[in-house]
Amino acid sequence: MNAPAVAVDRHAAYDRTRLFVVSLLALFTAGVGASLRSNIASDLQRIFFDPIDKAHSAEMVGAVLGIPFLGYAFTIAIGSPLLDAIGMGVLLPMSGVLFIAGTLIILFAGPLAALAGIYTVLWVGALVTGIGWGLVETVINPLTTTLYPQDKTARLNTLHAWWPGGLIVGGLLGIGMGALGLGWQMKLAMVMIPAALVVILCTGVEFPPTERAASGISMGSMFRELAKPMFLVLFCSMFLTAASELAPGQWVDLALTRTVGMRGIWLLVYVSGLMFVMRHFAGPMVHRLSPIGLLWFSCLLASAGLFALSLANSPVTGLLAATVWGTGVCYMWPTMLATAAERFPRGGALLIGLMGTAGTLSITFVLPAMGQIFDAKKVEVAGGSAAFTALQPGPELERVLGIAAQASFRAVAILPAILLIVFGAIWFYDRSRKP
Repeated sequence: MNAPAVAVDRHAAYDRTRLFVVSLLALFTAGVGASLRSNIASDLQRIFFDPIDKAHSAEMVGAVLGIPFLGYAFTIAIGSPLLDAIGMGVLLPMSGVLFIAGTLIILFAGPLAALAGIYTVLWVGALVTGIGWGLVETVINPLTTTLYPQDKTARLNTLHAWWPGGLIVGGLLGIGMGALGLGWQMKLAMVMIPAALVVILCTGVEFPPTERAASGISMGSMFRELAKPMFLVLFCSMFLTAASELAPGQWVDLALTRTVGMRGIWLLVYVSGLMFVMRHFAGPMVHRLSPIGLLWFSCLLASAGLFALSLANSPVTGLLAATVWGTGVCYMWPTMLATAAERFPRGGALLIGLMGTAGTLSITFVLPAMGQIFDAKKVEVAGGSAAFTALQPGPELERVLGIAAQASFRAVAILPAILLIVFGAIWFYDRSRKP
């Protein structure tokens, strides 16, 4: 494990601080974009999807919100094994370009709809954005483990603190600009500012080879790590940990605004603030519990928090439930990546990338599923599709939509609960092997 550190340090051209900062900024940009998309989801639903099919509009907007995760998943799966061949210095600035391009497609969806239909245009814009996000994660995770080979878990948690940092800024921008009467286009356009900075900061900086390449580990050895049973367990578990965090985060404003007596985006901002602070202090938690132990407690709190969010009916109960959920999901994503990197160092960028692929693929399925649950419940409570379509804006419509929102969150609470068994078994196995 010492070879990568020497390989990085012996090259004065590698500006470790600048490389880490641009990694933070790139992930921050992805967070801003995700938060702003969540903030404008109700606008997209009302303007574009309700006129098409009001009874299934939540499923449609859920699908569009989920498409960036699909773009991310396939990009990181394809890009990770090719990272050393293509180069970090090419892929990271390209992410900024794609963030801008995807945002512009969504902003001009109205005029472009004449060419391919509104759903297709929004789908493509979201996909391009997701590819940009995928390039970010393709680079920054192996880059961080290369720059800090002896401190992977703590540094990855610090890095991923800037995802919720972006969610906070994006959420506050959406709320503030909405209060000023600015439209959804102005809100979403803000993501292009940090995206442009990523491109600028990548100019003229040299990137190191990955830890795997610097150590002289062959591609064949890297791919053989995929067959190890423990990696397969972690890979499958990533589907559920990511769904517990990211799917509710994208759905919170659209769904919970009607049930907790406040804009749901405030809950996302609050939870993101918790995550931003707590991820900077992951090191002591990991040393006390071990990464797997930390994941077990995270799943316990995440499941309880999601169930509590499905019952919350006031700002106070909403904040309390969000606190439990946010504390639970805080360490999940970076700790899952770090666990794979530490247990399978020969897997390099490929294994880290596949973990991210698993996480984002799950969102692609879970968000539309939440939309389907939401749509089915609202029609059921209203007394049928025709009855729901006939409902006019008012207390009864809000009551129906509120019940549907609670049902969609309650369904997701089972996902982290399943992992209590999985992580509990691994934790017990690890402790039994210690002398």
